[in-house]
Amino acid sequence: MSDLRNLPVPEGLDGMRVDAGLAKMLGLSRNAVATLAESGDVLLDGTPVGKSDRLVAGSWLEVTLPAAQQPLQVVAVPVDGMKILHQDDDIVVVDKPIGVAVHPSPGWEGPTVVGGLAAAGVSIATSGAAERQGVVHRLDAGTTGVMVVAKSEHAYSVLKRAFKERTVDKRYHAVVQGHPDPSRGTIDAPIDRHPRHDYKFAVVTGGKPSITHYETVEAFRAASLVDVKLETGRTHQIRVHFSAIKHPCVGDLTYGADPVLARRLAITRQWLHARSLSFEHPAGGWVSYESEYPDDLQHALDELRDQDG
Repeated sequence: MSDLRNLPVPEGLDGMRVDAGLAKMLGLSRNAVATLAESGDVLLDGTPVGKSDRLVAGSWLEVTLPAAQQPLQVVAVPVDGMKILHQDDDIVVVDKPIGVAVHPSPGWEGPTVVGGLAAAGVSIATSGAAERQGVVHRLDAGTTGVMVVAKSEHAYSVLKRAFKERTVDKRYHAVVQGHPDPSRGTIDAPIDRHPRHDYKFAVVTGGKPSITHYETVEAFRAASLVDVKLETGRTHQIRVHFSAIKHPCVGDLTYGADPVLARRLAITRQWLHARSLSFEHPAGGWVSYESEYPDDLQHALDELRDQDG
């Protein structure tokens, strides 16, 4: 059974695109709103509107939402290449391989970390939504490296608070094109969805505060290996920030990387790896875990060194 919503457009959303404004009002993604608009399920003062039409303060939106879907379920499926780096009563630390999402999501049919843990007989915390129980932070499916999942309810509470309060030290390594200047610095630029491409993010005025610290570890003729510390954790933050300063991650064609260099290094995704994770253990004491580079990233790095002679 469908769900009909009648919503007044507030002053603060006057002039905003339908997909952006309605997404804020209903807590939906812009893609979901665009789909509704394309189906004729979004009306402004009784007239169907498209996703790029503009809202008018004081007008009324009539939105027909589809019937609520069943919650996503975790399927226990072994994950090739996923390693457990550490496990105790409170936490399990995982080395996530390429092409693996952290938890199920609409449209994702590939393997997941939580599904792999279930297949390995690892019980995790039941706190959180059904499909992401125990998950306290995430990595993109296209990003490899170290991450932690809560096993106990106490650990879930402690770690969620630690990530929220930014007391966790998350370090990434990235190979970016060219040479960032200065070689050590901070990128402080707000991020939100790309104004034209919903699958991308961008530095935009009025976006969410986003801060990335970096330091060059090794410089090559064509690229630089940088150590990155995130102060905030926005979607695609490292990729967006380095693209914004004209030094995209090598292989990241979505954010402007050179395809010729990617082919030369035989890399088919962004050179980005969650290198280390350090935090206060829920049972007490500071702990640190590290992930080695996967084969494709190591090969590309070796090629850069070899080409420099």
